[in-house]
Amino acid sequence: MECPEFTCVCPRTGQPDFATIRIHYVPDQLCVELKSLKLYLWSYRDEGAFHEAVINKILDDLVRACQPRKMTVVGDFNVRGGIHTTVTATYTKS
Repeated sequence: MECPEFTCVCPRTGQPDFATIRIHYVPDQLCVELKSLKLYLWSYRDEGAFHEAVINKILDDLVRACQPRKMTVVGDFNVRGGIHTTVTATYTKS
């Protein structure tokens, strides 16, 4: 799944951060419902969060919600302060 319009807010400056969020997963008994995912990702629009923290929280919340066999969340953030950031968080069921 890909969300090219993800936004959150820098907790230090209050400036918006824009990213493409990519979610790859292998479901088990449950799956992610797309409208719910969209609304969940939109809930970050006014949240202050560092790039690494927001990607890890998205992964933790989705793993808790659908208990997949495997999941990877990638946040490909637009340039801020001259630096392009890509953050990847991965979960594998033990």
